[in-house]
Amino acid sequence: MDLPVNPPVSPMLAKLVRELPVADRMAYEPKWDGFRGIVFRDGNEVELGSRNERPLTRYFPELVDSLEAELPERCVLDGEIVIAGPRGLDFDALLQRIHPAISRVQLLAERTPASFVAFDLLATGDADLRALPFARRRAELEDLLAGCGPPVHLTPLTTSPAVAQDWFARFEGAGLDGVVAKPADLAYVEGKRVMLKVKHERTADCVVAGFRWHKDGAGVGSLLLGLYDHEGTLHHVGVATSFPAATRRALAGELAPLAHDALHDHPWRRWAQAAASGDDGGQRLPGGASRWNAKDNLAWEPLRIERVTEVSYDNLQGDRFRHATHLVRWRPDRDPASCTYAQLERPVPEELARVFGA
Repeated sequence: MDLPVNPPVSPMLAKLVRELPVADRMAYEPKWDGFRGIVFRDGNEVELGSRNERPLTRYFPELVDSLEAELPERCVLDGEIVIAGPRGLDFDALLQRIHPAISRVQLLAERTPASFVAFDLLATGDADLRALPFARRRAELEDLLAGCGPPVHLTPLTTSPAVAQDWFARFEGAGLDGVVAKPADLAYVEGKRVMLKVKHERTADCVVAGFRWHKDGAGVGSLLLGLYDHEGTLHHVGVATSFPAATRRALAGELAPLAHDALHDHPWRRWAQAAASGDDGGQRLPGGASRWNAKDNLAWEPLRIERVTEVSYDNLQGDRFRHATHLVRWRPDRDPASCTYAQLERPVPEELARVFGA
């Protein structure tokens, strides 16, 4: 592969802001919830690079074929790999693709084919476009994709803050998790947070059912969170993390009394037993192996079901928090049994076709 911009490329990133930024010559796009992907095409060679600069090519064979068929012979695009399901974007289906068996990947490629949503152009032909302003790159991207069809899409774009605010409210039900803002004169800066993003943020009261040690072994790295369904079953819904060093150590001392004899009648006891036997029964367990790095130590320590914490979260993926949550405060006034799914706000679904056609 011999392009003006060759792999690996560290994608340009966005900084989180709390309100939609309004300024002259600002462009807005929906924020897609998938795998960030840099597409490199040089003739019959196509490579997909990830946000962490690892190749994704082997996990999306059907997308590689489509990109070779739809794109010009020499180009480099930035965008998002997504899978559209019946209720919007399906991030769980994407996670299933990170599998060591090529036969499994090929089966999933047939059952749940992926799409690519392009939102920037880094190179075309022999020209490196990264130094050009975003408005120029966007115009070139529109021309480049004018003849393309599904599963390759051009992300919607507007310069109207009112339209962007409407997207922020309406498109969440399709699985999108916010809006990205880009100044029209912005060059493409690899690995830097120079764009802006606005994401949904809400709070929920959750049971603290366990924790994982921080990698330095000196404190709590993350809290394991649970919510009860209407039948009284406690489900693992995600984690709270990103604690300062002092907080990690304080949490270890604060939670130590709750670890005593915690597994005796713990609602997740069978998960601990499955982890010990090496057979998880195909279920997603609190201590399960990471799909991205099987060497990650995700062993967890159970706690007695006595503590409740309020956490902030952005959105849901099925019955779980899509991203890690953040600790807001302890809730000693709440009974763990009162922490149910009923408190969660679920956005009204929006047809994904309307998003693609925005």
